[in-house]
Amino acid sequence: MTSNRLRLGVNIDHVATVRNARGGALPDPVRAAHLAIAAGADGITAHLREDRRHIRDTDMQRLASELSKPLNFEMAATTEMIGLAERFRPHAACLVPEKREERTTEGGLEVVGQAEALAAPIARLRDAGCRVSLFIEADEAPIAMAAKLGAPVVELHTGTWCHAVADSHAEKAQAEFERLAKGAAFAASLGLEVHAGHGLDYDTARQLAGIPAFVEFNIGHFLVGEAIFVGFETAIAGMRRAMDEGRAAGR
Repeated sequence: MTSNRLRLGVNIDHVATVRNARGGALPDPVRAAHLAIAAGADGITAHLREDRRHIRDTDMQRLASELSKPLNFEMAATTEMIGLAERFRPHAACLVPEKREERTTEGGLEVVGQAEALAAPIARLRDAGCRVSLFIEADEAPIAMAAKLGAPVVELHTGTWCHAVADSHAEKAQAEFERLAKGAAFAASLGLEVHAGHGLDYDTARQLAGIPAFVEFNIGHFLVGEAIFVGFETAIAGMRRAMDEGRAAGR
């Protein structure tokens, strides 16, 4: 699938990280979600982790009941999280890999080796009315398996490319960008909706937006960090502008 206008999903996890560093209720990630939507976000992403290090169950409940735009529930494919998704019934559920010791999601979900284990959670989420996406690497094998499992959406992991760009590893960055472009085109050819996320900033989002197969970017950490200096709404408006510029340049 292709789209003329890229959607922007804003991840509010690290607003909750700041709140939890001191305890209490502030800053409120749900308020951040409302500000993001007012600034041009097309949806909100929140990852409820097993250890509740940032987003809490009550956050998800409020987001599900208050938002005027779609909620994307990032989650591990565990019995507990599937049950919560069935309870909250978000617009979308994105299955991601999760390790207790990691600071953030470090790579794509291993779908080829876990296809049998993922089939039931995907079916339950679809029965609950959730648009299921799988956060995977931009390689043919996991993309093809995602299609076989019946997930209508894949979100391609952009972290390796973004790190290579940030570290000025030009050759690796070019190879990773080409892998993303090829993977996105292959996924679209299978009828999958193609999203991207992890590590994107203004410059990388602008560049990636030129790939027509991408429909949506999900971005959080950079926007929360940038908001410290310019404000949340200004940061999101800047990202919206960068994405639109990149999409226009790629036409």
